Amino acid sequence: MLELRERAVGHGALVSFEGIVRPVTKQGEALDRLVLDHHPRMTASSLDRIARDGAARFDVRALSVVHRAGAMVPGEIIVLVAVASDHRRDAFRCADYLMDRLKTEAVFWKREQGPFGERWIEPTQRDTEDRERWNEENAGY
Repeated sequence: MLELRERAVGHGALVSFEGIVRPVTKQGEALDRLVLDHHPRMTASSLDRIARDGAARFDVRALSVVHRAGAMVPGEIIVLVAVASDHRRDAFRCADYLMDRLKTEAVFWKREQGPFGERWIEPTQRDTEDRERWNEENAGY
């Protein structure tokens, strides 16, 4: 983040988003652990592609996407997205776009673990709808 802040000097906006492991599942059950399995090259390639697409789509000066893999407990950070731009609106829109793409396209295999046992999870219908809004004429807004 410090490197991005240094690259943002002279520009008007630096927006960051941290995704945090929730303490409950979408079903309202207590969550002990979220596990993100990955294939290093496939995952890195998908993250790079999403970041490049965001940089090409919006008027931004720099961006960074950092995504964890492995086991995480509630309260831990899963993902960090940071975007520097001349103006706040481009930075906010790009960060929003990146998160919508990451939720549905980043190559991870996700499992929830808790008192209920263990289960695989997929992007939700809402995640897909959020991503698809960027395909519409208004580009998400």
